[in-house]
Amino acid sequence: MDFRINRETVAAAETIFDGIQEQSVELDYILPDYYPDIFRLVRCEITPSVTDYSVSGDRLNYELVCGIRILYCSEGGSVLQCVSQRQCFSKYIDLGSGAGGDISVRLVPKPEHINCRAVNKRRLDLRGAVSVKIKAEGERVQEVISDAQGMNIQLKKTALRYAAKKLTAEKSMQISEETELSATQPAVINVVSCRCRTSKCEKKMISGKLLAKGDADIEILYSCEEDGSGALETLSYTVPYSQVIDVDGLDDSYECTVSAEPVCCEAVPAADKDGDNRIIRTELELKIICRAVKTASLMLVTDAYSTVYPCELKTAEIKAEQLPVVMTESFRSSAVIAEGEAVPQTVYGMWCAPKNINTRLADDGCSLVISGMLTYTLAAKDSGGMIIMSDKDEAFEETVELSGEPCGSCVSAEVEVTGVNYNIGADNILTAKAELKAEISSCSSSSVRGVTDIFVNDAEKKQRDGDYAIKLYYGSENEAVWDIAKRYSTCVDSVIEENELSGEILESGKMLLIPIIN
Repeated sequence: MDFRINRETVAAAETIFDGIQEQSVELDYILPDYYPDIFRLVRCEITPSVTDYSVSGDRLNYELVCGIRILYCSEGGSVLQCVSQRQCFSKYIDLGSGAGGDISVRLVPKPEHINCRAVNKRRLDLRGAVSVKIKAEGERVQEVISDAQGMNIQLKKTALRYAAKKLTAEKSMQISEETELSATQPAVINVVSCRCRTSKCEKKMISGKLLAKGDADIEILYSCEEDGSGALETLSYTVPYSQVIDVDGLDDSYECTVSAEPVCCEAVPAADKDGDNRIIRTELELKIICRAVKTASLMLVTDAYSTVYPCELKTAEIKAEQLPVVMTESFRSSAVIAEGEAVPQTVYGMWCAPKNINTRLADDGCSLVISGMLTYTLAAKDSGGMIIMSDKDEAFEETVELSGEPCGSCVSAEVEVTGVNYNIGADNILTAKAELKAEISSCSSSSVRGVTDIFVNDAEKKQRDGDYAIKLYYGSENEAVWDIAKRYSTCVDSVIEENELSGEILESGKMLLIPIIN
């Protein structure tokens, strides 16, 4: 007897590697002759970035660049001096034998710890470490049954929506910008801090290419002279960017997201026509990331039986990746930075950076708890007239109500500081308020027990316990008609029609007439 099975494939994301790799950073530095002697160290920091990566077979190679900045004051001098160095590392990691095909890689570097000391007046010794969080995902193809005909087969189906195709493209771009100081701002001696934040990236599709554009907000802190002594000055400006990205196969049927991530940002002073350092030259590298997903749907067979022949089923857990639901939530966090005698004489600037972000679903299953640490950095002049740059860690926790149905979803959040305000109150307490923006991604993965193969034994027929055309059965409330029909090897439609049921679930307990199919 003819028996046909229709099969289709469902793709699902599969984690190949999820881990952290560390790299030590060491520097033994002797000051050049044009630097003054070291009297007091003010601050040292490491800023890591991943500039490039590639996957070859089961090996991931990437380039790690660590920017080192050491700030100090000389004896009798109040002007902040800056030592800047870069160290580059070629790193690799084995992804394992399961790697192959198209692999999506996410690399997130961050500083871990740093210690710096002055060996003598001309020599610096630095020891630190950075880490890179690595997540690599591949694609696993699963074969499922969507339909079957013949041999009196009965099928139970459910609709399954999944990410049928995924496209990823990345492109780096370099931007050079010159910014001139206003007439009221003092000339630059050293750039002591340079930070970059990108705004939301706009996108437009043109003939299979993607145009991405947006703004990069640059914040500079530089040392200068004020009334014959050292001081710090802040400078903020915006650098626009636009970039065309080739994404093979991209069209209007895809849902597309585009983001711009700063890779590195460096600012150096330059002289104007009068010979004063009143120009800031910015070298900015951005990485434009495009991710596109095309969804599809199919009817997945989750159960089957024949009304005439015995049959066996082979089932498997089918995981189907869904489009992530992204929402943005803004909130605030406050902290006491200093009080009493510790309150500085002058505050030049303050900024904030999040770290160790954790997320968990609340007990109600409909809210997300976001927690972590905020590191507030204060640039100021203390009561003794010395420039200081100190850090203050403050824990935060925020509960955000989620839209949709996040239960069973993989929910994550990326937290960004959009602004910091500070105030010294009448009670001589320095407080700070950070404006935070959380981008929450709820990426659900539908998991359904599906039928992957059906074996029908056409050599024999099912044996019945009697010769009858109809049977009485008392069904219970909320019982599925499918289970009843399968138990008596009959058709669901026949049971519904014979008993004039309104659906495939019994609304109340009642006596049913079960038609028997021979």
